[in-house]
Amino acid sequence: MFVQRSQAETQPGEAPVRRLYRILVRDLVLKCLIGIHAHELLAPQRVRINVDMSVLEQAGPLSDDIANVVSYEDVIDGIKAMLAEGHINLVETLAEKIADLCLVDERVETARIRVEKLDVYAEAASVGIEIERGRK
Repeated sequence: MFVQRSQAETQPGEAPVRRLYRILVRDLVLKCLIGIHAHELLAPQRVRINVDMSVLEQAGPLSDDIANVVSYEDVIDGIKAMLAEGHINLVETLAEKIADLCLVDERVETARIRVEKLDVYAEAASVGIEIERGRK
């Protein structure tokens, strides 16, 4: 897991600065049933998924314990379970569901999700979308 921590410091008399770090899932390639065309209803196709979560660092000292961080393993397992549920029409729908999955953990402030279909056009490496969602 790649963790990038901010270097912001609080000054005496100032409110504590909210410190964020990022959790990244890069280039996760999975097969899924996705798309609106007849041929896309019949066979799974490859999608590449990227997740970038901005996470609020816990107050106080952190111990070397998985409970203190958002687990990228949980995110990947959640995406796999989501894809196993069945056909999804739109990459936009898949991206929204993944963002919702990430934001279940209250420590996650924002989630940027990119979903790309890899085998749609021979002339293009991929086609897809990217969204960013945050806490309301």
